[in-house]
Amino acid sequence: MQTTHIVIIGFYLLAMIAIGLYFSRSSKVGGGDDFLFAGRRLSTPVMIATLLVTWVGSGTIIGGANFAYNYGPFAGMVFFAGTPLGILVLLFIARRIRRAARHTIPELLEARFGTGVRTVAALVTAVAYIGLVAAQFVGGGYVLALVSPLDATQGTLVVAVVVTVLTVTGGLFSVAYTDFVSAILILGALVASVPIVFLAVGGPTAYWEGLPEAATTPGGGLTGLQLLGYFLPLFLLLLADQNLYQRLAAAKDERSARNSTLGMLLSSFLVFVPVVLLATAAAVLMPGINGDESVLRLASDGYLPAIIGGVLLAGAVAFVITTGSSFMLSAASNIAFDLFARFGGSRVGDRGTLVVQRVSVVAIAVVAIALGLYFPTVLDLQMYSYTIYGAAITPAVFAVLFWKRATTAGAVAALIAGAAATIGWEAAGAPGDLNGVIVALPVAVVSLVVVSLLTRAPDPRDLEAAGVD
Repeated sequence: MQTTHIVIIGFYLLAMIAIGLYFSRSSKVGGGDDFLFAGRRLSTPVMIATLLVTWVGSGTIIGGANFAYNYGPFAGMVFFAGTPLGILVLLFIARRIRRAARHTIPELLEARFGTGVRTVAALVTAVAYIGLVAAQFVGGGYVLALVSPLDATQGTLVVAVVVTVLTVTGGLFSVAYTDFVSAILILGALVASVPIVFLAVGGPTAYWEGLPEAATTPGGGLTGLQLLGYFLPLFLLLLADQNLYQRLAAAKDERSARNSTLGMLLSSFLVFVPVVLLATAAAVLMPGINGDESVLRLASDGYLPAIIGGVLLAGAVAFVITTGSSFMLSAASNIAFDLFARFGGSRVGDRGTLVVQRVSVVAIAVVAIALGLYFPTVLDLQMYSYTIYGAAITPAVFAVLFWKRATTAGAVAALIAGAAATIGWEAAGAPGDLNGVIVALPVAVVSLVVVSLLTRAPDPRDLEAAGVD
């Protein structure tokens, strides 16, 4: 434990809370729409930062690092390849997303498929996002346990409180501007750490020779199907991530949405490439440790100068806080807009919806803490959450955007089949060491296509009225 690390992390946490309190003023957040979309007036630099940092959380610096630590640099790059490939797809459809902007993904689905689909999608989205919030809480607990007298559970509770306060105060205003500060911190710490750690290893040759033999192979010891099972969840989640769609909807215009997506694409390489290199270098320097802690231990165990190590650890906390607050805000929007406002909440108005969102944030925090205690690692928790969303929601969203023949019955079938297959596969113990997406995605897509073709085609006038075809 180094005092420098604690001071830097403590200063960062206080700064983030201060930003949240600043944006909690009624002049900044006048209602539920401002809370969710920041008045749709975020600048392009802030948009790039919030897109990047919303996406990059404990699933990157802890869960993804765990994967790279155990399976090597090539497999690690495959794991993270879903990010740039998914962003490329978003780049081509960013204007379409901005044009079809809704408060939530389930609301987008309702415009095409009706109220029933919206309700089912809201429940699936909330379940998946609460799992991702839990992953951020647990990841933050790891960081605090490394640099303070707190154990992992106590650290998780501290992070949960900070994330909840940040989210419940200023909504997307506070989240977006803390993202901007965090992005600068994160990118600087990661890029600066790579040459220092490689110097500690002894250079590129010593690094390569020090890796386990399996880690130097393209698959890292995994079969092609197993590797695909780790690539797909990240890719599918990004394609229809409600957080990213809401950020693009918060852009000033369609051009800003597209430019921000391009900025996210370029800056993403400055995150996942250093994480893979740092995690695999940790496998050489510290074999046999918990892979979840691989990047973090480079700082806490003295392989980095105290100040850079402290900034890296603060960057890890930044990952956790910004991503946790984003998924928490997004799940709260499902409760407020898709459930409460839809079924009896219209009488309370925009201010009442804001109250529901804030109460929902607190409830989500409590459930996420409980869920975080169930899964043994961040990687396990994120794979489950990514899959339940990506397999169930993404096929239905892409049907809205690109397939006019999709029907309401087909969308419902995809949502239910994708979620049920994911949960069932997890309950069965993931047979063959395959992630559930290998089964859940085909089940959802086949259900969507077959049921849609067996039911009556949508009326073209209804598609035109929906405005999302």
